[in-house]
Formats: sequence, structure tokens, C-alpha cells
Amino acid sequence: MEEMKKAEPDTGSDQNPTDHVNKVENSVNLRDQIIDAIKTVYDPEIPVNIYELGLIYEVNIGENNDTDVVMTLTSPGCPAAGMLPGDVEEKVRSVSGVGNVTVEVTFDPPWDQSMMTDEAKLELGFM
Repeated sequence: MEEMKKAEPDTGSDQNPTDHVNKVENSVNLRDQIIDAIKTVYDPEIPVNIYELGLIYEVNIGENNDTDVVMTLTSPGCPAAGMLPGDVEEKVRSVSGVGNVTVEVTFDPPWDQSMMTDEAKLELGFM
């Protein structure tokens, strides 16, 4: 009688370790490209891009390079509130390799000047 072999769980050990490294590197490169695209979005009332202003809280890249951006505005009554999230979505979507794009606006935590980069503070005369 022939002995039956137990099925071994697939641990992925037959995968090339460089595949994972390449995925991580591609994700980092994609994230950099997304941030560069976001840096082309400006609040029309402020001569500094919204990334340097500190309005972008998170850029998350998931499966299929679907990208979620969590951002805020300088205030809930910001005149650009209807425009900026759509501009961010459009710029992120324009990056080659990006899947679906979602932009979420939050006011938690509320934005304040301490969230700006030093470059933005210098540009706006806060330093």
C-alpha cells in the first residue's frame, strides 16, 4: 500500500527574495512620485504647495497600487475646500502605475502652522 504524503503549507520559500525587495523599492519609488505630484498642488491663497504646508497627513499605497491620501485644509471654512481634494486626486491619478485613488479630508488633528516644513515657514515669513 502506498503511503500518502501530507500536504505541506505553501510558505512561499520557492519565491525569489529579491521579488519582495523589488516590490518594496517600487512602492517607495511610487510613493516618491505621488508626493512629487502632490507638491504641484497649491492653495490659491498661499504661495507654498500643500505638501510643504503640512496639509497631507498620509499617503498609503495598497494592493494594485490603490492609493489613499488623508489630508486636511487650513480651516474648515477654507475657500479652496471644494477644489483642493479634487486637485490632489487628479495629480495622484496622473502618476503612472497608480491604481484607484481615494482622498479623505479630515480635521483631526486640526491643521496649525507647526505642521509646515521649515521651507514653507521661511517662504511665508514665519521664521
